[in-house]
Amino acid sequence: MDERFGKQDKLKSERLIEKLFTEGKSVKKFPLKLVYLPINASDAPQLKTGISVPKKLVKTAPGRNRIKRLMREAFRKNKYLVTNNIPGSYAFMFIYISRDKTDYESLNRTMIKLLKTFVEKEKQE
Repeated sequence: MDERFGKQDKLKSERLIEKLFTEGKSVKKFPLKLVYLPINASDAPQLKTGISVPKKLVKTAPGRNRIKRLMREAFRKNKYLVTNNIPGSYAFMFIYISRDKTDYESLNRTMIKLLKTFVEKEKQE
C-alpha cells in the first residue's frame, strides 16, 4: 500500500485547478468538501490533490497550516480507499468548511466517510 504524498501527487497546475472548479463535481461531509474531476493521465493512474483552508473561516496562519497538515495526513493514510476501488486518474481539492478548530481523529473519520461517499458516487456513474 502506497502511503506517500510526494511532489507528483500534489495539484499545482493553475489550468487544472481552474478547470476543477468550473467543471468539477463535489461531495460534502462536514467539515470537509471534496471537489473532484476525472483527468487524462498518460502514465499510471494517479490522484492530483490540493488542500485548502479559507482565510475567511480560519483567521490565523498557524491555525490554517495546522488544519492543512492534519488534512494531508488523513488523506495520505486513507487514499487507498480510492486507489484500490476506482481506476483512472482524478484531480481532488479538499476544502475545510468550518470555523471551528478540529483534531486529527475527527478529521480522519470525516475523511474516511468522504472518500467512501466519493467511491460510491463514482461507481454509480
